[in-house]
Amino acid sequence: MLLQISTVLAWLAIPVGLLAILDDWILRPRRRLAALPGQAADPGWAHAAYLAMPVVVVGAIVRIVMSEQLDFSLVLVLVLLVSGVVWIVDRALLAPARQRAAQQANAAGAVLPLPVTVDYARSFLPVAALVLVLRGFIFEPFRIPSDSMMPTLEQGDFLVVNKFAYGLRIPVLNRKFLDIGEPQRGEVVVFRYPPHPEVNFIKRVVGLPGDTVRVRNDQLIINGVPVPMNEQGRYNDGCYQNMRLEEEVLGAHRHQVLSCRTSGGLFADKSPACNRDMDHSYLCVENTEEGLPDANDTTYDRVVPPGQYLMIGDNRDNSSDGRVWGFVPEDHLVGRASRIWLNLPLGRSGWPDWHRFGKRIE
Repeated sequence: MLLQISTVLAWLAIPVGLLAILDDWILRPRRRLAALPGQAADPGWAHAAYLAMPVVVVGAIVRIVMSEQLDFSLVLVLVLLVSGVVWIVDRALLAPARQRAAQQANAAGAVLPLPVTVDYARSFLPVAALVLVLRGFIFEPFRIPSDSMMPTLEQGDFLVVNKFAYGLRIPVLNRKFLDIGEPQRGEVVVFRYPPHPEVNFIKRVVGLPGDTVRVRNDQLIINGVPVPMNEQGRYNDGCYQNMRLEEEVLGAHRHQVLSCRTSGGLFADKSPACNRDMDHSYLCVENTEEGLPDANDTTYDRVVPPGQYLMIGDNRDNSSDGRVWGFVPEDHLVGRASRIWLNLPLGRSGWPDWHRFGKRIE
């Protein structure tokens, strides 16, 4: 519901903004001059546009934050450019024109108020610049859009992504100009999805350049050595039923993974216990016959090319990852996921999980 409302408000921001600019820059100053020394009243349509402006702007911001296919850095650059142009045009052209108009109207000493849209632009300019610097070079927020990293990360988690962990890059162009570090095995990384770079994905680094990786029964085998996994029982949250919950030790990271030993994949189920807006829930029914391969096994060794990484999700049976679409080039890295700063269960009944706030990501 929030997504639909914010989408409508974002589209309304365009006509509402144009109406406000037309009135604010041209019509309103004329009304005010004509009414001097009294006060001019705004017509109903203009009054409505000014009242709607903050609402549609907030809606557009929410829509941008929730978008999975929008380059937020590009949006910030555009906001900077537009705000700067509006401020320069007002300072160079509109402000002197307002003053001349007041003098010609025999209203000596009268000062027309700064247009609302110019005031908005002047306010957005330093804020957008600060956010662009912070988001482009230090930290970037990221919202978990899917279940591929369960149980480590849940849909509705908002993360802090460390942008300088793997080097500083020019915003929008994504060109590295300062090399600081490289991904380590086991780290959770946000990156641009290779088939569609406008979309950001999040997975765990399992293969470094030169590594040989295979997956067998949802267990990683790296350079011929199986990665330790300790079974911790069964996982059931209503939406995922009878899944294996296992602890994996990958590099310096100890974390949990979900798996199901089945050659047919997870069964689509309709569980009344699932409290999320999902078409179906998932049921793990494991193989009863020995020797049947797991549905997500890799039948051959994958050698990670130089300058690339193999990323796989912690939800081994419900993750579109490097087993499907290949490797992630170094220039597609966005940053290392470090902490959960907010849990907002969009599409899920119930309250936010307060225990997840501030949780460190292993």
